[in-house]
Amino acid sequence: MCDLLRGINLKNAAMAAKRTAQKNALRAKAKASRRGAKSARRTSPSKQKDLACPIVGVGGSAGGFEAAMELLRNLPSRTGMAFVIVQHLDPHHASRLSNLLGKVTAMPVSEVTQTTTPKPNTVYVQPPNKCVMAKDGTLRLVRREERLNVAIDHFFESLAEECGSRAIGIVLSGTGSDGTAGLRAIKAAGGLTFAQNQESAKFDGMPRSAIRSGFVDLVLTPREIAREIERVANHPYIRRPLSDPEEIEKAAYRQADDLGRIFLSLKKQMGVDFSAYKESTLIRRIQRRMALHRIEKISQYARFLCDNKKEIEALFDDLLINVTRFFRDEALFRALKKRFLPALLKNKSKDRQPELRAWVPGCASGEEVYSLAICILETLGSGPSKMRIQIFGTDLS
Repeated sequence: MCDLLRGINLKNAAMAAKRTAQKNALRAKAKASRRGAKSARRTSPSKQKDLACPIVGVGGSAGGFEAAMELLRNLPSRTGMAFVIVQHLDPHHASRLSNLLGKVTAMPVSEVTQTTTPKPNTVYVQPPNKCVMAKDGTLRLVRREERLNVAIDHFFESLAEECGSRAIGIVLSGTGSDGTAGLRAIKAAGGLTFAQNQESAKFDGMPRSAIRSGFVDLVLTPREIAREIERVANHPYIRRPLSDPEEIEKAAYRQADDLGRIFLSLKKQMGVDFSAYKESTLIRRIQRRMALHRIEKISQYARFLCDNKKEIEALFDDLLINVTRFFRDEALFRALKKRFLPALLKNKSKDRQPELRAWVPGCASGEEVYSLAICILETLGSGPSKMRIQIFGTDLS
């Protein structure tokens, strides 16, 4: 009997040891998985953006060359930023832009080649008959459009997508409106935007268009813009931006009281409660405003915001900035056309008086409303239809 009990105990001990070993193996596997996840987060696209240097896009046309020289002349050589000069150049003549700009700055100046990795404290110049795009941590050359020259818009928009809050856009002297749409994209991505003031611009068409759009943060002379660039280069928003969700969550927890005061100021003046707003967007927008006002602590900004009507309105506009384009979420519209609209329209067509109503909340300037209308019409086809379509678009701003 004792031998039997001893055998049972040994068997139980062996099974317990096996279970312990399995648990330890699972713990080790989970730990390794967490390490792998952390490593993946460190090399994720958002982290790669943080590790890359901030990029300043400088766009100009007629009179923009002189303004760019004045800007570079007053910039320190070690801001930690890369500068990309995009000018409207004659496509049929070689450019001496890099040689001339190199005479007014201690930073190295070179033309962008087919694929260039931007380095801090370096100036890059767009070559003639080409457009520059920012993509995957590099500057790339693409073919210039013959009819409509919007090289500045194209570059600024790619810069916004590539660098996010570490993108800075500057529109200098020039005719037309190139650069305005690009500044909108940069501001929507959380970057900073500047325009040369009309008094100092040789041709004020481009700066005037940008200023009137409402997407310019600061309107200054080229010399004053240089001073602001030097200052914001060392601000935490540019130097060490928060992008990891865990970091943002921790920051929101630490600063809950200050965020509460900011919510209260917004609700008191604008009548909108942002307490349920997306935390990551909210904190980035607040930090953007802090960078513009030379404020580094959110507690200081909360005090600054209190009873400051102009700044409350500016923050409100920043939080509700219109970020939209036709078919913006391509995957969503593809699924809508392939999976949902055909079945929905088929069911509706069985009604005696077929009618389809749709509502697009937060429609900004209406691009998504038109995109939905196009999808519905394409799904209905070119044949006759009795379907009555109504689409409502609403937006708080």
